[in-house]
Amino acid sequence: MSEKATVEISEIHWMMDMFQSVDVGLVVLDRDYKIQVWNGFMENHSGLLPYEVRDKVLFDAFPMLDKEWLLQKIDPVFVLKNRAFTIWEQHAHIFKFKNYRPITSVAPFMYQNATFIPLTNITGDVTHLCIIIYDVTDVAISKIELQEANNELQRLSQTDRLTNLNNRGYWEECLQKEFSRQRRNQTVSSLLIFDIDHFKKVNDAYGHAGGDEAILHLAKILKKNLRETDIGGRYGGEEYGVILTGTTAKEAYIFAERLRIMVEESVVSYNEFEFQFTISLGIAEFTGELSSHQNWIEVTDSALYKAKMSGRNKVEIYTQPE
Repeated sequence: MSEKATVEISEIHWMMDMFQSVDVGLVVLDRDYKIQVWNGFMENHSGLLPYEVRDKVLFDAFPMLDKEWLLQKIDPVFVLKNRAFTIWEQHAHIFKFKNYRPITSVAPFMYQNATFIPLTNITGDVTHLCIIIYDVTDVAISKIELQEANNELQRLSQTDRLTNLNNRGYWEECLQKEFSRQRRNQTVSSLLIFDIDHFKKVNDAYGHAGGDEAILHLAKILKKNLRETDIGGRYGGEEYGVILTGTTAKEAYIFAERLRIMVEESVVSYNEFEFQFTISLGIAEFTGELSSHQNWIEVTDSALYKAKMSGRNKVEIYTQPE
């Protein structure tokens, strides 16, 4: 054997050794989607040896593949002779391989990026396609955890710590958006503001911790009554606000009266004490005469003030002065 032939055989051996040991998946398909090449990475993660999958149609060998999606990636590569790429954010994985990395054990399956490469013959025709699979689980998990942490920070920045309702800042942002939406669309929406009657007496009798228990008790009752479209928040110390979208003042009155009765009939248990309290509530339906979301709050507050002045433990709807 000549020295040149020996070198060529050595090069082929090195290439095959590299092909088998490289830390990416390599799969080669023919035009009928039959598997022609299956490297060590694919063998290790699938548990299938190359001879077990060779000449099998990819979708027969792996029926769990997202065939429709994958064909949308593969077929243009064959036709247009251009590379294609996928990332895990768009499609978590092509092959549903289990994740064995101890650092990212929280992920049950491997996240994957992939490259689709057309393979041509000497005349330039695409006869095969190579799929390169990259394990990006570590990167994906880090990004997911960072996003989750950011989401939690955002949630905390919008949430009242005691009641777990929206805090005043975020709730008022929501009200401002609802006000702007009403100005554009001229639909219907009502604002409800309420607070605990004689709250100072609760604090004096049971201390600030007892007062906090009353605030939390009221928040729990409110949350039980909120619809998905309602936006509730803690507006001030013992004061709450609810944006009732798609709700007239009369409909809001029904909501408020139900809430008032539930609070009046409930009992707060705090240490060895049990006590009850009532609430007063004010309602204002959106009208085109309101100048701002602050103005909406002001007129709703005036209805609440009227409820207070007329005996408390009642609901009042704002009416424009004649």
